[in-house]
Amino acid sequence: MTAYRHILLTADFSEDGASIAARAQSLAALYRAKLSILHVLDDIPMPDTPYGTVIPVDRPSEYDLLEAERGKLLALGTELGVPPADLRLIWGVPKDEIVRHAETIAADLIVAGSHERHGLALLLGSTANGVLHHAPCDLLAVRIPDGEEI
Repeated sequence: MTAYRHILLTADFSEDGASIAARAQSLAALYRAKLSILHVLDDIPMPDTPYGTVIPVDRPSEYDLLEAERGKLLALGTELGVPPADLRLIWGVPKDEIVRHAETIAADLIVAGSHERHGLALLLGSTANGVLHHAPCDLLAVRIPDGEEI
């Protein structure tokens, strides 16, 4: 069995997100691996920002929606013991940004939520399915009930 060294948790702050985060934290403890957290913003409009698509978590914004997401990410990081340097808030297409960030940080495991899918929905893809086919490392897709996608 591979000993994971760097685990990337993809977070969406849904009500099922806590169990997925707990799974990532448990694996990080088991393997004594570094844990990083990524939240991809794809459902709020991007304001005019000098930061580009990567949003620093250590600088406040005057954009309320961005501040709300930033606050959630910082709170999750605090809860899981992940320092701000290992938290990322990025605008973009979730599956693309997850793969890109996993490559950037040399993650060897991505932990993401996955909905029960059937028929065409299974083939056409969820975020986890898109990541699975392009990830540079292992993917743990934690099954969650149908609803809001992670």
